[in-house]
Amino acid sequence: MRVLVTGGAGFIGSAFVRQLVRGAYPGLSASRVTVLDLLTYAGNLANLAEVAHHPRLRFVRGDICDVDLAAALARDADLVVHFAAESHVDRSIADSRDFVRTNVQGTQVLLDAALAAGTRRFVHVSTDEVYGSIERGSWAEDQPLAPNSPYAAAKAASDLLALAHHRTHGLDVRITRCSNNYGPYQHPEKVLPLFVSNLLDGLPVPLYGDGGNVREWLHVDDHCRAIALVATSGRPGRVYHVGGGAELSNRRLTERLLDLCGADASAVRRVADRKGHDRRYSLDSSRITRELGFVPRVPFERGLAETVAWYRENRAWWEPLKPGGRARALATGR
Repeated sequence: MRVLVTGGAGFIGSAFVRQLVRGAYPGLSASRVTVLDLLTYAGNLANLAEVAHHPRLRFVRGDICDVDLAAALARDADLVVHFAAESHVDRSIADSRDFVRTNVQGTQVLLDAALAAGTRRFVHVSTDEVYGSIERGSWAEDQPLAPNSPYAAAKAASDLLALAHHRTHGLDVRITRCSNNYGPYQHPEKVLPLFVSNLLDGLPVPLYGDGGNVREWLHVDDHCRAIALVATSGRPGRVYHVGGGAELSNRRLTERLLDLCGADASAVRRVADRKGHDRRYSLDSSRITRELGFVPRVPFERGLAETVAWYRENRAWWEPLKPGGRARALATGR
């Protein structure tokens, strides 16, 4: 199978590519893997260094909004796995234009290209943030979308475009919506690598508000394994939740990171809460377990410790990504 992976030099996309070219996903054998990535600040060829010279891997630097490029790559693909997106909530609050262009227009261009090319399958990777915030319980896949941030609104729009291409044109579209991911190679603007890298440098960590915002955590390798399952065994037009089952507040997460990094509470700086900060996310992942047999394999405590160890051992990867060698002023719950 010929697989086109958009955003394949980003955090989650590169994890998927690394495993895919190594043959780690039963039932998803790729004769060729093409990575399309614009290499904005969040895309990094170093994320693919481990497999860069693999004979079945091809890298194309380009924009998913490029109609001609998308058409050409879709004609040479049996499966599109669409990771490419602007994803940092704080950036979307400051300026939402790139989020609408990339997440909405870019998805539309890719869907149209796949439809015109007769691409067999299109997996669209989305997020739990499209639902807004939930006080108690967990969202099922039929929960109405109610995004609060510009980022989440752009992702919700892309989800609806993908489903519309299935319902109107019969394109085999499958959507995954995941909880917060963590693991190696995550850009240090995101809360976990930001806090870890700050603590390793003896710098304070900025905690929003009262720290009571709750997120569900999923190791990136488990997420990518779920995406591969959806690609091979999911149903067309179906949405699948991929939750990690490890639910904790940002305050509790910070406490764990302080402990793993050998720091104490004096390193925490309380900062004003973010605009429209969703209080809690929680996914009901019973569908993907029931239909596809997926369950997360990486226990949170082990995965978190291994992730901190990876950042401790890979300063050469993350240090150049931090402005001026110091932390950004803000952290998110994402």
